[in-house]
Amino acid sequence: MSETGDSRRNSIELVGAKAGTAMPAEMRQALNLRGLVPASIEDFSKQEMRAFQQLMAKPTNLEKYEFLASLRSINVNLFFRLVLNHFKEVAPIIYTPTVGEACLNYSHIYPFIYPCKTSVGMFITLNDVENIDTVIENYRNSMAEHIDPEITVITDGSRILGLGDLGINGMGIPIGKLQLYVAIAGLNPGRTLPIVLDFGTNSKKYLNDPLYLGTRQPRPDDETFYRAADKVLAALYRAFPDLLVQFEDFSTDHAFGLLKNWRNKALCFNDDIQGTGCVILGGFISAVEQAGIPPRDQRILFVGAGSAGVGVAKQLIEYFVIEHRIPEEQAKAMFWFVDSRGMITANRGDKLAQHKVYFARHDNGDTQCTSIDEALEYVKPTALIGLSTIYKAFNERILTRMNELNTDARPIIFPLSNPDNKAECTFEEAMQCTNNRVLFASGTAFPEYTVPETGEVRVPAQGNNMYVFPAIGLGAVLCKPSHITDTMIYAVSKALANSLNEQERARGELYPRIERIRDVAARLTAAFITQAVREGCVRDKHWMEIVQSNMPQEADSKAVTGLFTKRVLGEVKTLMWAPASSVEQYIVEAITYGNPDDI
Repeated sequence: MSETGDSRRNSIELVGAKAGTAMPAEMRQALNLRGLVPASIEDFSKQEMRAFQQLMAKPTNLEKYEFLASLRSINVNLFFRLVLNHFKEVAPIIYTPTVGEACLNYSHIYPFIYPCKTSVGMFITLNDVENIDTVIENYRNSMAEHIDPEITVITDGSRILGLGDLGINGMGIPIGKLQLYVAIAGLNPGRTLPIVLDFGTNSKKYLNDPLYLGTRQPRPDDETFYRAADKVLAALYRAFPDLLVQFEDFSTDHAFGLLKNWRNKALCFNDDIQGTGCVILGGFISAVEQAGIPPRDQRILFVGAGSAGVGVAKQLIEYFVIEHRIPEEQAKAMFWFVDSRGMITANRGDKLAQHKVYFARHDNGDTQCTSIDEALEYVKPTALIGLSTIYKAFNERILTRMNELNTDARPIIFPLSNPDNKAECTFEEAMQCTNNRVLFASGTAFPEYTVPETGEVRVPAQGNNMYVFPAIGLGAVLCKPSHITDTMIYAVSKALANSLNEQERARGELYPRIERIRDVAARLTAAFITQAVREGCVRDKHWMEIVQSNMPQEADSKAVTGLFTKRVLGEVKTLMWAPASSVEQYIVEAITYGNPDDI
């Protein structure tokens, strides 16, 4: 048989293997499988039913995670059908909160969750940096059809969720995040690249763990870190000029440093800083509309001053400046921060980290608040936002006092830390302590709450970044802006607030129902692309022409509204990848386009 014939047969065999029990009789005959596999020929729906039953039969969430990771390696198409058709059940397994538990155990479970993969991404050590072009070429050669990635999520594992320095074990985060990019926004699964910079760890737990898979050395100093990280990023952009880089879970200083160094010269963003700010702003806009007081009268107290907290606050300031025409200095004066040492002030007596300086108070006189309770009494906030990773930081006393301080308005309480064992409070606690008046959003999922007096079921809002980062990713991949601006991110926040339907608004909800997340992602992507074209940053002529000839009618051409036209939205939807819904579609696409492992 010719080389072409061999290749085609190998492709057919691989397609057949991926089709599994849905393999048609003709293909079984061609592959000489008669009598070697069960005779029943199923459709994809039965495969999915079986997989979902197996998933739900697993006794623990970690075992469910392991099952799904193995399924992803064996059958990409079935995995994403399961995710899309059972999103509410599966998303908390492949990402927060379960991914945190998976990361803690990553070195122990790694060999058993990727049975069909020689590599799931790049694991780059300091020793690899001088030969980074070879590492990239190795990755390219490992991919079927040598398809270049369109997006990478990159971490060094130094600050994973609220769990601290996990080293190489943090690889679970880029993998999980990219699965959400695919499921929610329809990026091509074969063009996603998870990367962990295995530069060491300062965790004695992992350095002493005989099964730890990462480099056994302390983390490098800042100069060595930035030099190595910059070499890796430069090489990635050299190899893949249109690549979108999403920075994830770096230590606070490095998160801000990398973003500052790269955001204006390459296509990148930091989800912890910009994505968190974006999604919380979307919910905050809805909360301010329902709070019952003028926006300029809001007094906002943040507990936690890391990269996420500061990123969120800067996005909220942008909202007050752009939307309500409040001068920046006045808008900034609406915000107070509490960190581990108390309220952040310019005269507190310690050297503030650079990212905290912007929010340090200068109007406190001799007053120094050393606890959340003291800050609460001093600030008398209308909104309390937690990104502290301190479990139960918003205790009954704090929540009750927030209710007492806001008798003429509904208190806004956003405990945003995750996973759930790091959350500042639960939805039930916030409801009970505020006489069910709270405007609530959390970073992790909480159960519904039934109001005892009325029987009304209230659904907690979850300010999860997965509402926004997939849309930012798809928008950037499609229209290829030279860089991502704050106003593009702001347009996504506005579009998120605008995406609430009539029923959700009537129920007073702050975010769309999670069941609609793929449709919402398409709308947010359309808003991102429209804003990027308006700013003249887009390199893709196709999108320039579509948006410029279908620009939404706006009273103020300079306003950032998050609006878009049906034509742009329709074009986005046609380009969103989706798993094949039938075996016939799967076989045709696999043989036509190649790379059946990623179709």
